Amino acid sequence: MTRQRAPARRRGAPKRGRPRTGGKSHWRLLAGTVAVSAGIVAGALLGLFGDVDHAIQELTLPLRHEDVIRQQAAEKGVDAALIAAVIYSESRFSDQTSSAGARGLMQITPAAARDIERHSGGTTFKLGDLSDPEINIRYGTYQLRELLDRYDGDVVAALAAYNAGPGNVDRWGGAGLTVGDIPFSETRGYVEEVLEKQRAYREKYPRELGY
Repeated sequence: MTRQRAPARRRGAPKRGRPRTGGKSHWRLLAGTVAVSAGIVAGALLGLFGDVDHAIQELTLPLRHEDVIRQQAAEKGVDAALIAAVIYSESRFSDQTSSAGARGLMQITPAAARDIERHSGGTTFKLGDLSDPEINIRYGTYQLRELLDRYDGDVVAALAAYNAGPGNVDRWGGAGLTVGDIPFSETRGYVEEVLEKQRAYREKYPRELGY
């Protein structure tokens, strides 16, 4: 039997095999997809962590009514961070009434509020006004300004008087009082906390407080 030859391949005919898929373009596309996906995930994580950080800051160092704080700070010449720190120490920015009858964000007593209104020319004060954040912050800042003036700008003495009353601070030495000079542990702790939070508010909320 004569063995037949397979037909010769014509010149120029394409070779059979797996079609080309453009390997480099394929990997470039895959790499780009991975990069975009990674960017989306990273952005989402950053947003999530940012939200978490903000939530933690709101819990540990809350700030509300910053527009009122800025306005009163400018009007009365009192450091905005000091006002915020007093509000933090007095009420944690929550409207409340103490067992002694002090009310609102800056814990103003009715007697102090009536005295402030009389000195500031007001005539329409009602006890419920102390639950109004704007009025309460205005009265509290007025009181801080008076105490700072009384003690020649001494913040320690003014804060001690805000907590324990001017009579006690006068007996403790008045202007020039140091934290260590305060015999009441509660007042000493109060002054230390306000000074610490004043620094923290300056650092954490410079834009909100107008620095």
